[in-house]
Amino acid sequence: MNKADFPIFQKYPNLTYLDSAATTQKPSSVIKGITQYYTDENANIHRGIYDLSAQATQKYEAVRGKVKDYFSIPHLEEIIFTKGTTEGINLVAQSFVLPHLKAGDNIVISAMEHHANLVVWQHICQQRKANLRVIPINQNGTLEMTVLDKLLDERSKLVALVHISNTLGTINPIKEVIEKAHQKNIPVLIDGAQSILYPDLNIANFEADFWVCSGHKMFGPTGVGILYGKRQYLEEMQPYQFGGDMIRSVTFEATSFAKLPHKFEAGTPNIAGVIGLGYALDYLKDIDKYAVNEHLKKLTNEATARLLEIEGLRIIGRAKNKSGILSLVLEEVHPHDAATFLNEQNIAVRAGHHCTQPLMDFYQISGTLRASFSGYNTMEDVEKLVDGMKGMKRFFV
Repeated sequence: MNKADFPIFQKYPNLTYLDSAATTQKPSSVIKGITQYYTDENANIHRGIYDLSAQATQKYEAVRGKVKDYFSIPHLEEIIFTKGTTEGINLVAQSFVLPHLKAGDNIVISAMEHHANLVVWQHICQQRKANLRVIPINQNGTLEMTVLDKLLDERSKLVALVHISNTLGTINPIKEVIEKAHQKNIPVLIDGAQSILYPDLNIANFEADFWVCSGHKMFGPTGVGILYGKRQYLEEMQPYQFGGDMIRSVTFEATSFAKLPHKFEAGTPNIAGVIGLGYALDYLKDIDKYAVNEHLKKLTNEATARLLEIEGLRIIGRAKNKSGILSLVLEEVHPHDAATFLNEQNIAVRAGHHCTQPLMDFYQISGTLRASFSGYNTMEDVEKLVDGMKGMKRFFV
Protein backbone atom coordinates (compact mmCIF):
# COMPACT_ATOMS: atom_id res chain seq x y z
CA MET A 1 0.00 0.00 0.00
CA ASN A 2 1.45 3.36 -0.98
CA LYS A 3 0.38 6.86 -1.87
CA ALA A 4 0.64 6.20 -5.61
CA ASP A 5 -2.54 4.10 -5.34
CA PHE A 6 -4.55 7.10 -4.12
CA PRO A 7 -5.37 9.95 -6.55
CA ILE A 8 -5.80 12.54 -3.80
CA PHE A 9 -2.07 12.40 -3.06
CA GLN A 10 -1.29 13.03 -6.72
CA LYS A 11 -3.54 16.08 -6.73
CA TYR A 12 -2.15 17.37 -3.41
CA PRO A 13 1.45 16.09 -3.23
CA ASN A 14 2.20 18.20 -0.14
CA LEU A 15 -0.75 16.83 1.85
CA THR A 16 0.08 15.03 5.09
CA TYR A 17 -3.16 13.18 5.76
CA LEU A 18 -3.38 11.96 9.36
CA ASP A 19 -7.13 11.52 9.78
CA SER A 20 -7.71 7.96 8.63
CA ALA A 21 -9.58 7.12 11.84
CA ALA A 22 -12.29 9.49 10.57
CA THR A 23 -12.20 8.26 6.98
CA THR A 24 -9.61 6.61 4.80
CA GLN A 25 -8.63 7.87 1.38
CA LYS A 26 -9.84 5.91 -1.67
CA PRO A 27 -7.65 4.04 -4.14
CA SER A 28 -8.04 4.51 -7.90
CA SER A 29 -9.68 1.11 -8.30
CA VAL A 30 -12.56 2.06 -5.99
CA ILE A 31 -13.13 5.42 -7.65
CA LYS A 32 -13.01 3.90 -11.13
CA GLY A 33 -15.33 1.07 -10.11
CA ILE A 34 -18.01 3.44 -8.82
CA THR A 35 -17.70 5.62 -11.92
CA GLN A 36 -17.98 2.55 -14.14
CA TYR A 37 -21.20 1.47 -12.42
CA TYR A 38 -22.84 4.85 -12.97
CA THR A 39 -21.44 5.19 -16.50
CA ASP A 40 -21.97 1.69 -17.91
CA GLU A 41 -24.06 -0.42 -15.51
CA ASN A 42 -26.61 1.78 -13.74
CA ALA A 43 -29.90 0.01 -12.96
CA ASN A 44 -31.93 -0.96 -9.92
CA ILE A 45 -31.38 -4.41 -8.51
CA HIS A 46 -33.47 -7.46 -7.58
CA ARG A 47 -36.49 -6.22 -9.54
CA GLY A 48 -35.74 -6.04 -13.24
CA ILE A 49 -35.44 -8.94 -15.67
CA TYR A 50 -33.67 -6.86 -18.32
CA ASP A 51 -29.92 -7.24 -18.82
CA LEU A 52 -28.72 -4.09 -17.02
CA SER A 53 -30.71 -4.93 -13.90
CA ALA A 54 -29.55 -8.53 -13.91
CA GLN A 55 -25.92 -7.44 -14.29
CA ALA A 56 -26.21 -4.86 -11.49
CA THR A 57 -27.88 -7.43 -9.22
CA GLN A 58 -25.14 -9.97 -9.89
CA LYS A 59 -22.39 -7.42 -9.20
CA TYR A 60 -24.10 -6.21 -6.01
CA GLU A 61 -24.67 -9.69 -4.60
CA ALA A 62 -21.13 -10.77 -5.51
CA VAL A 63 -19.88 -8.27 -2.91
CA ARG A 64 -21.61 -10.29 -0.20
CA GLY A 65 -19.35 -13.16 -1.19
CA LYS A 66 -16.29 -10.90 -0.98
CA VAL A 67 -17.32 -9.83 2.54
CA LYS A 68 -17.79 -13.48 3.51
CA ASP A 69 -14.31 -14.40 2.30
CA TYR A 70 -12.52 -11.36 3.69
CA PHE A 71 -13.97 -11.64 7.21
CA SER A 72 -14.24 -15.47 7.26
CA ILE A 73 -17.98 -15.34 7.87
CA PRO A 74 -19.67 -18.76 7.89
CA HIS A 75 -22.82 -18.00 5.86
CA LEU A 76 -23.74 -15.46 3.16
CA GLU A 77 -27.14 -14.80 4.72
CA GLU A 78 -25.42 -13.56 7.90
CA ILE A 79 -24.18 -10.46 6.02
CA ILE A 80 -26.46 -7.41 6.05
CA PHE A 81 -25.57 -4.29 4.09
CA THR A 82 -26.24 -1.10 6.06
CA LYS A 83 -25.32 2.53 5.62
CA GLY A 84 -22.56 2.26 8.24
CA THR A 85 -21.49 1.19 11.72
CA THR A 86 -24.09 3.39 13.40
CA GLU A 87 -27.02 1.89 11.52
CA GLY A 88 -25.76 -1.62 12.22
CA ILE A 89 -25.67 -0.93 15.96
CA ASN A 90 -29.13 0.63 15.88
CA LEU A 91 -30.51 -2.34 13.96
CA VAL A 92 -29.27 -4.76 16.63
CA ALA A 93 -30.58 -2.49 19.38
CA GLN A 94 -34.09 -2.19 17.95
CA SER A 95 -34.55 -5.66 16.48
CA PHE A 96 -32.59 -7.88 18.86
CA VAL A 97 -32.09 -6.26 22.26
CA LEU A 98 -35.13 -4.05 22.80
CA PRO A 99 -37.76 -6.83 22.43
CA HIS A 100 -36.03 -8.84 25.19
CA LEU A 101 -35.01 -5.98 27.50
CA LYS A 102 -36.96 -5.66 30.75
CA ALA A 103 -36.77 -3.49 33.84
CA GLY A 104 -33.79 -4.50 35.94
CA ASP A 105 -31.88 -6.03 33.01
CA ASN A 106 -28.53 -4.56 31.96
CA ILE A 107 -26.33 -3.89 28.94
CA VAL A 108 -22.54 -3.79 29.35
CA ILE A 109 -20.31 -1.39 27.41
CA SER A 110 -16.86 0.10 28.01
CA ALA A 111 -15.72 3.55 29.07
CA MET A 112 -14.03 4.15 25.70
CA GLU A 113 -17.04 3.67 23.40
CA HIS A 114 -17.84 5.95 20.49
CA HIS A 115 -21.18 7.70 21.01
CA ALA A 116 -22.66 5.41 18.33
CA ASN A 117 -22.05 2.44 20.65
CA LEU A 118 -23.16 4.27 23.78
CA VAL A 119 -26.14 6.58 23.22
CA VAL A 120 -28.38 3.93 21.66
CA TRP A 121 -27.84 1.55 24.61
CA GLN A 122 -28.35 4.37 27.07
CA HIS A 123 -31.60 5.28 25.31
CA ILE A 124 -33.14 1.81 25.26
CA CYS A 125 -32.08 1.22 28.87
CA GLN A 126 -33.95 4.37 29.83
CA GLN A 127 -36.97 3.18 27.84
CA ARG A 128 -37.09 -0.14 29.67
CA LYS A 129 -35.78 1.00 33.07
CA ALA A 130 -32.76 -1.23 32.55
CA ASN A 131 -29.20 -0.49 33.63
CA LEU A 132 -26.20 0.55 31.57
CA ARG A 133 -23.04 -0.94 33.05
CA VAL A 134 -19.61 0.37 32.10
CA ILE A 135 -16.29 -1.50 32.09
CA PRO A 136 -13.85 1.07 33.51
CA ILE A 137 -10.41 1.85 32.11
CA ASN A 138 -7.12 2.84 33.72
CA GLN A 139 -5.01 5.90 32.89
CA ASN A 140 -3.19 4.02 30.14
CA GLY A 141 -6.51 3.53 28.37
CA THR A 142 -6.74 -0.21 29.03
CA LEU A 143 -9.87 -2.06 30.17
CA GLU A 144 -10.02 -3.03 33.83
CA MET A 145 -10.74 -6.66 33.00
CA THR A 146 -10.96 -7.73 36.65
CA VAL A 147 -14.17 -5.71 36.94
CA LEU A 148 -15.83 -7.40 33.96
CA ASP A 149 -16.76 -10.58 35.84
CA LYS A 150 -18.68 -8.49 38.39
CA LEU A 151 -20.64 -6.69 35.66
CA LEU A 152 -21.83 -9.82 33.85
CA ASP A 153 -24.79 -11.71 35.30
CA GLU A 154 -28.00 -13.49 34.35
CA ARG A 155 -29.70 -10.13 33.68
CA SER A 156 -27.08 -9.02 31.11
CA LYS A 157 -28.68 -8.94 27.65
CA LEU A 158 -25.67 -7.80 25.62
CA VAL A 159 -22.04 -6.76 25.79
CA ALA A 160 -21.27 -4.02 23.23
CA LEU A 161 -17.56 -3.32 22.89
CA VAL A 162 -15.24 -1.49 20.52
CA HIS A 163 -12.38 -3.56 19.10
CA ILE A 164 -10.01 -0.62 18.55
CA SER A 165 -10.69 2.72 20.24
CA ASN A 166 -11.08 5.58 17.77
CA THR A 167 -9.60 7.98 20.36
CA LEU A 168 -7.01 6.01 22.31
CA GLY A 169 -5.95 3.47 19.70
CA THR A 170 -6.28 0.75 22.34
CA ILE A 171 -6.78 -2.72 20.87
CA ASN A 172 -9.14 -4.46 23.26
CA PRO A 173 -8.91 -8.19 24.15
CA ILE A 174 -12.22 -8.93 22.47
CA LYS A 175 -11.68 -12.68 22.30
CA GLU A 176 -11.29 -12.82 26.09
CA VAL A 177 -14.35 -10.60 26.62
CA ILE A 178 -16.43 -12.74 24.25
CA GLU A 179 -15.36 -15.94 26.03
CA LYS A 180 -16.31 -14.49 29.43
CA ALA A 181 -19.69 -13.31 28.13
CA HIS A 182 -20.45 -16.61 26.40
CA GLN A 183 -19.75 -18.51 29.62
CA LYS A 184 -22.92 -16.80 30.89
CA ASN A 185 -24.78 -17.08 27.55
CA ILE A 186 -24.54 -13.34 26.91
CA PRO A 187 -24.29 -12.27 23.24
CA VAL A 188 -21.61 -9.78 22.19
CA LEU A 189 -21.59 -7.00 19.59
CA ILE A 190 -18.20 -5.75 18.40
CA ASP A 191 -17.70 -2.30 16.87
CA GLY A 192 -15.05 -3.00 14.24
CA ALA A 193 -15.03 0.42 12.59
CA GLN A 194 -11.28 0.89 13.16
CA SER A 195 -10.27 -2.74 12.63
CA ILE A 196 -9.86 -3.16 8.88
CA LEU A 197 -6.04 -3.41 8.84
CA TYR A 198 -5.93 -5.71 11.86
CA PRO A 199 -3.94 -8.74 10.63
CA ASP A 200 -6.17 -11.54 11.98
CA LEU A 201 -9.62 -10.22 11.13
CA ASN A 202 -11.39 -13.56 11.35
CA ILE A 203 -14.90 -13.07 12.71
CA ALA A 204 -15.53 -16.81 12.96
CA ASN A 205 -12.39 -17.14 15.10
CA PHE A 206 -13.44 -14.25 17.36
CA GLU A 207 -16.89 -15.86 17.74
CA ALA A 208 -18.59 -12.48 17.97
CA ASP A 209 -22.39 -12.66 17.76
CA PHE A 210 -22.61 -9.33 15.94
CA TRP A 211 -19.92 -7.30 14.15
CA VAL A 212 -20.38 -3.86 12.58
CA CYS A 213 -18.12 -1.73 10.39
CA SER A 214 -18.22 1.08 7.80
CA GLY A 215 -17.08 1.09 4.18
CA HIS A 216 -15.55 4.55 4.30
CA LYS A 217 -13.05 3.48 6.97
CA MET A 218 -11.91 0.53 4.85
CA PHE A 219 -10.89 2.46 1.71
CA GLY A 220 -14.43 2.29 0.31
CA PRO A 221 -17.21 4.84 -0.17
CA THR A 222 -19.35 6.57 2.43
CA GLY A 223 -22.94 5.56 3.11
CA VAL A 224 -22.36 1.80 3.18
CA GLY A 225 -21.51 -0.61 5.96
CA ILE A 226 -21.66 -4.21 7.09
CA LEU A 227 -23.56 -5.93 9.87
CA TYR A 228 -22.62 -9.52 10.55
CA GLY A 229 -24.97 -11.44 12.83
CA LYS A 230 -25.14 -15.10 13.75
CA ARG A 231 -27.91 -16.72 11.78
CA GLN A 232 -29.68 -18.02 14.91
CA TYR A 233 -30.18 -14.44 16.11
CA LEU A 234 -30.98 -12.86 12.75
CA GLU A 235 -33.68 -15.46 12.12
CA GLU A 236 -35.54 -14.55 15.30
CA MET A 237 -35.19 -10.77 14.82
CA GLN A 238 -37.95 -8.70 13.27
CA PRO A 239 -37.09 -6.14 10.55
CA TYR A 240 -35.81 -2.75 11.60
CA GLN A 241 -37.20 -0.90 8.57
CA PHE A 242 -40.07 -1.69 6.24
CA GLY A 243 -40.60 -1.15 2.52
CA GLY A 244 -39.79 -2.65 -0.84
CA ASP A 245 -37.47 -5.60 -1.38
CA MET A 246 -37.76 -6.93 2.17
CA ILE A 247 -41.12 -8.65 1.79
CA ARG A 248 -42.32 -12.06 0.62
CA SER A 249 -46.00 -11.14 0.24
CA VAL A 250 -48.26 -8.24 1.20
CA THR A 251 -52.02 -7.91 1.65
CA PHE A 252 -54.00 -5.28 3.51
CA GLU A 253 -54.37 -7.77 6.34
CA ALA A 254 -50.82 -9.06 6.77
CA THR A 255 -47.25 -9.08 5.45
CA SER A 256 -44.68 -11.85 5.42
CA PHE A 257 -41.01 -10.96 5.14
CA ALA A 258 -38.24 -12.09 2.83
CA LYS A 259 -35.60 -14.55 3.97
CA LEU A 260 -32.20 -13.47 5.24
CA PRO A 261 -30.41 -11.26 4.46
CA HIS A 262 -33.01 -9.29 2.50
CA LYS A 263 -35.55 -8.85 5.31
CA PHE A 264 -33.16 -6.28 6.80
CA GLU A 265 -32.44 -4.42 3.55
CA ALA A 266 -35.56 -2.36 2.90
CA GLY A 267 -35.84 -0.10 -0.15
CA THR A 268 -33.36 0.65 -2.90
CA PRO A 269 -29.94 0.22 -1.31
CA ASN A 270 -26.74 2.15 -1.90
CA ILE A 271 -25.94 0.03 -4.97
CA ALA A 272 -22.92 2.04 -6.07
CA GLY A 273 -21.67 2.10 -2.48
CA VAL A 274 -21.84 -1.67 -2.12
CA ILE A 275 -20.14 -2.15 -5.49
CA GLY A 276 -17.46 0.34 -4.42
CA LEU A 277 -17.05 -1.62 -1.19
CA GLY A 278 -16.40 -4.69 -3.31
CA TYR A 279 -13.56 -2.93 -5.10
CA ALA A 280 -12.16 -1.83 -1.72
CA LEU A 281 -12.18 -5.46 -0.54
CA ASP A 282 -10.39 -6.47 -3.75
CA TYR A 283 -7.73 -3.88 -2.95
CA LEU A 284 -7.40 -5.03 0.65
CA LYS A 285 -7.23 -8.69 -0.34
CA ASP A 286 -3.96 -8.07 -2.18
CA ILE A 287 -2.30 -6.33 0.76
CA ASP A 288 0.07 -8.05 3.19
CA LYS A 289 -1.61 -6.87 6.38
CA TYR A 290 1.17 -8.25 8.57
CA ALA A 291 3.66 -6.05 6.71
CA VAL A 292 1.30 -3.09 6.89
CA ASN A 293 0.91 -3.55 10.65
CA GLU A 294 4.67 -3.69 11.14
CA HIS A 295 4.90 -0.46 9.15
CA LEU A 296 2.18 1.16 11.29
CA LYS A 297 3.95 0.08 14.47
CA LYS A 298 7.18 1.70 13.29
CA LEU A 299 5.37 4.93 12.43
CA THR A 300 3.49 4.97 15.74
CA ASN A 301 6.55 4.14 17.85
CA GLU A 302 8.70 6.75 16.10
CA ALA A 303 6.00 9.41 16.38
CA THR A 304 5.41 8.57 20.06
CA ALA A 305 9.09 8.78 20.98
CA ARG A 306 9.67 12.02 19.07
CA LEU A 307 6.50 13.75 20.27
CA LEU A 308 7.15 12.93 23.93
CA GLU A 309 10.40 14.89 23.66
CA ILE A 310 8.29 18.05 23.36
CA GLU A 311 7.88 19.65 26.77
CA GLY A 312 4.25 20.01 27.84
CA LEU A 313 2.95 17.42 25.36
CA ARG A 314 0.95 14.42 26.57
CA ILE A 315 -0.31 11.39 24.70
CA ILE A 316 -3.71 10.25 25.94
CA GLY A 317 -3.86 6.47 25.75
CA ARG A 318 -0.65 4.54 26.35
CA ALA A 319 -1.84 0.95 26.08
CA LYS A 320 0.87 -1.57 25.21
CA ASN A 321 -1.35 -3.08 22.53
CA LYS A 322 -2.50 -0.21 20.34
CA SER A 323 -3.05 0.86 16.77
CA GLY A 324 -1.76 3.84 14.81
CA ILE A 325 -3.90 6.42 16.62
CA LEU A 326 -2.30 9.15 18.75
CA SER A 327 -4.37 11.55 20.85
CA LEU A 328 -2.28 14.56 21.79
CA VAL A 329 -2.68 17.35 24.33
CA LEU A 330 -0.26 20.29 24.26
CA GLU A 331 -0.21 22.43 27.35
CA GLU A 332 -1.96 25.82 26.96
CA VAL A 333 -3.01 25.11 23.35
CA HIS A 334 -6.63 24.31 22.53
CA PRO A 335 -6.99 21.32 20.17
CA HIS A 336 -8.92 23.39 17.61
CA ASP A 337 -6.17 26.02 17.56
CA ALA A 338 -3.60 23.24 17.20
CA ALA A 339 -5.45 21.69 14.25
CA THR A 340 -5.79 25.09 12.57
CA PHE A 341 -2.06 25.71 12.96
CA LEU A 342 -1.19 22.32 11.43
CA ASN A 343 -3.64 22.86 8.59
CA GLU A 344 -1.60 25.88 7.52
CA GLN A 345 1.22 23.41 6.92
CA ASN A 346 -0.99 20.99 4.95
CA ILE A 347 -1.20 18.56 7.86
CA ALA A 348 -4.71 17.16 8.26
CA VAL A 349 -5.54 16.00 11.79
CA ARG A 350 -8.70 15.77 13.90
CA ALA A 351 -9.51 17.96 16.90
CA GLY A 352 -12.24 17.65 19.53
CA HIS A 353 -13.79 14.93 21.66
CA HIS A 354 -14.00 12.42 18.76
CA CYS A 355 -17.53 11.35 19.79
CA THR A 356 -16.15 10.06 23.09
CA GLN A 357 -17.16 12.76 25.57
CA PRO A 358 -17.30 10.48 28.65
CA LEU A 359 -13.71 9.48 27.85
CA MET A 360 -12.69 13.14 27.80
CA ASP A 361 -14.39 13.56 31.19
CA PHE A 362 -12.38 10.62 32.55
CA TYR A 363 -9.11 12.31 31.52
CA GLN A 364 -10.44 15.73 32.63
CA ILE A 365 -9.80 17.35 29.26
CA SER A 366 -12.07 19.04 26.72
CA GLY A 367 -10.60 17.25 23.73
CA THR A 368 -7.44 16.13 21.96
CA LEU A 369 -5.57 16.57 18.73
CA ARG A 370 -5.78 13.18 17.01
CA ALA A 371 -3.29 11.95 14.43
CA SER A 372 -4.20 8.59 12.89
CA PHE A 373 -1.97 6.65 10.52
CA SER A 374 -2.82 4.23 7.73
CA GLY A 375 -0.81 2.12 5.31
CA TYR A 376 -0.20 5.01 2.93
CA ASN A 377 1.56 7.13 5.55
CA THR A 378 5.35 7.40 5.67
CA MET A 379 8.15 8.43 8.00
CA GLU A 380 8.12 11.75 6.19
CA ASP A 381 4.58 12.26 7.48
CA VAL A 382 5.84 11.57 11.00
CA GLU A 383 8.62 14.12 10.52
CA LYS A 384 6.14 16.75 9.36
CA LEU A 385 3.85 16.09 12.33
CA VAL A 386 6.71 16.35 14.82
CA ASP A 387 8.08 19.51 13.19
CA GLY A 388 4.58 20.95 13.14
CA MET A 389 4.05 20.29 16.83
CA LYS A 390 7.44 21.83 17.67
CA GLY A 391 6.58 24.90 15.60
CA MET A 392 3.24 25.12 17.37
CA LYS A 393 4.97 25.01 20.75
CA ARG A 394 7.16 27.95 19.74
CA PHE A 395 4.21 29.88 18.31
CA PHE A 396 1.70 29.48 21.15
CA VAL A 397 3.69 28.95 24.32
